[in-house]
Amino acid sequence: MMGDFTVAGAAVNVACWVVSGILIGWLFARRRWESFESPGPITTLRRCETRERYERFLRVRAWKDLLPEAGTWFGGITKRRLPTYAEGGLRRFAAESLRAERVHFTYAATIVGTLVWMRGWWVIVTLGFGFVVNVPCIVVARYNRLRIAHLA
Repeated sequence: MMGDFTVAGAAVNVACWVVSGILIGWLFARRRWESFESPGPITTLRRCETRERYERFLRVRAWKDLLPEAGTWFGGITKRRLPTYAEGGLRRFAAESLRAERVHFTYAATIVGTLVWMRGWWVIVTLGFGFVVNVPCIVVARYNRLRIAHLA
């Protein structure tokens, strides 16, 4: 046994990741988009965050379109284009970006929660998965909000 790895443990972990990801997305999609117009203490954009820093240091424009768009999975709207005025326009886009950010923060917390029963190198795999799946999406959501902050 390498680092307490078992096929059963891996299966439980992967099942938790899949089920929690779908459940979190579904639950957040059930809320009206207007409920995501105000950021909280974690999701508030900071003064040090600028569009230019995201573009220059994180090169977000080079890779953001490579990420999957799951905003439409449960009846939401895509963030690949701006919503029409009838759909809520820039206010809706900012709210949907904040919704995506909160979904990924919540999903990251759920993934970290699976560490309760994981041991050995599987902990590294779990943390790596949580980082790779969530951080790029959070970065893009924050970048999108920065891009439209001066327009709204």
